[in-house]
Amino acid sequence: EVQLVESGGGLVQPGGSLRLSCAASGFTFGFETYAMSWVRQAPGKELEWVSNINSAAGAFDTFYTDSVKGRFTISRDNAKNTLYLQMNSLKSEDTAVYYCAVDLGSQEGGTYFYVGQRRYNLRGQGTQVTVSS
Repeated sequence: EVQLVESGGGLVQPGGSLRLSCAASGFTFGFETYAMSWVRQAPGKELEWVSNINSAAGAFDTFYTDSVKGRFTISRDNAKNTLYLQMNSLKSEDTAVYYCAVDLGSQEGGTYFYVGQRRYNLRGQGTQVTVSS
């Protein structure tokens, strides 16, 4: 069974830090062959793309939405099949449920869903991040 499991969320004061993890399992091909993303959903809002890290074919290049550039860092440990999101200088507007997501291809994943123009067919159950004093 293909699965993504996020962890590491919690309550943090503004200016604080959290490190999210996403453990992947059941992928048909090696974890390193998949581009991985973090997306988030704030209360009452649609899913928002946060960051992406390419596969090995894409040199593991990283990309961020403007609102988190310079504060968040996405990384991956391919030996551990794990994706990370280091979040520093957190703001109240970062409060959301954070999901890791991937496009496994039509043969492997589930029903496709879109975050903006990005397409995915697997995401985890999410981890809540609350930034509040």
